Amino acid sequence: MAVSVRPMLLRSGLIAPAHLLTAVAFTVLFANPAALLFRDWIRDPDSGHGLLLIPIAAWIAWRSRARTESQPDHALGIATLAFAVILRYAADRAAEPYTMRMSILIAAVGLTLYFAGRHQLLRWWLPFTLVALSVPLPATVLNAIAIPLQLKASQMGATLLEWRYVPVQLSGNVLRIPGHELFVATACSGLRSIMALVSLGLLLSYGALRHPASRALVLAAAIPVAIVINAVRVFLTAYLMHFVSPELGSGFMHVTEGWLLFLAAFGVLAALTSLAGMTERFVAKRKVA
Repeated sequence: MAVSVRPMLLRSGLIAPAHLLTAVAFTVLFANPAALLFRDWIRDPDSGHGLLLIPIAAWIAWRSRARTESQPDHALGIATLAFAVILRYAADRAAEPYTMRMSILIAAVGLTLYFAGRHQLLRWWLPFTLVALSVPLPATVLNAIAIPLQLKASQMGATLLEWRYVPVQLSGNVLRIPGHELFVATACSGLRSIMALVSLGLLLSYGALRHPASRALVLAAAIPVAIVINAVRVFLTAYLMHFVSPELGSGFMHVTEGWLLFLAAFGVLAALTSLAGMTERFVAKRKVA
């Protein structure tokens, strides 16, 4: 007896024409903004964390996929997809890359709603959030955030230098110490550390904490931790330039110092996460008792 293989494969889920057509349409619509986004991840140091966040988001999404049959929400999914497509072409006409890139994420949300429903969308809150964090912010927003951070890092660094009896004159984001000038550039504003620490805080809280309040506390702590560590970096750079060698203010040693201090910031964030986890367990035991 002849057996039709295609219906068997369709029933088993090995062939899904609707999924295949959707993948092709998605690729055609969003290939260009996705390629430009990948280029920025490669070329822009402030956006390089996207190369790490996307694989992590994909792995978490795979682990947290629904194990049972879910209820698709076709109406809301189609509406979200239509909005994403309109947004993609409107942003293209306006030459606004951030909105055009975010339309990729909105379309992914629409596809999730259409094929898997709201329950799966809630299960994938972390992967979608990580993808959103991987999209570089618009230049106007970056400047509005980076400039105050530059000034704050300069002020805190100057305060620390005065505390260690180093003569310093602060002019905006320029620190003048005897024989040297230290310019706190945009790259040294701490914004890169903030974005990276917020992403790491999300991952730490997701893996170690259960209560939303504890997770929110860890995320909130990531910002001041990054600001303080960046101010310490400014202080150490000027301090080493003054007492050891001007060469420590640039080049390989300066980059290495930045990485070491970022690891210190991550250690502080991990310690706060551990403390929040211990508090959660203590409260849970008290409730049981």
